[in-house]
Amino acid sequence: MNYMNLAIEQAIKTEKDIPVGAVVVKDGEVIASAHNTKELDNDITSHAEIIAIRKASKILNNWRLTGCDIYVTLEPCPMCGWAILQSGIKNLYFGSYDSNYGAFTSNCDLRKISNNKTNVYGGIQEEECNRILIDFFKTIR
Repeated sequence: MNYMNLAIEQAIKTEKDIPVGAVVVKDGEVIASAHNTKELDNDITSHAEIIAIRKASKILNNWRLTGCDIYVTLEPCPMCGWAILQSGIKNLYFGSYDSNYGAFTSNCDLRKISNNKTNVYGGIQEEECNRILIDFFKTIR
């Protein structure tokens, strides 16, 4: 199964928000998915990753997401990056690099100040993830 495609499907569902999607996987099964709803919910913490982590934590009845992977269409910001690290997610796969706010490769690397050493793989289906963002920003400018 292509989990990044599922994250892309989530990103496309956004209405007013920057189109970012996230999917949490455990043992080969999708346990949570989400897209940005910051504008829709008027909630600064309503990023796709945060929502997906909250849902996964409820499913597993544990804030520790050890053994889980997360697929995100855009490199996580520091808020989301710290949540990913603190939850113990094993692997982060992301599509587009974020030169402004990327918290793992583009702007900084939060792993340098954390005991949790999540594996990070960027540029997954990058062209497709970039296109979604480019198209979105064309419509609002």
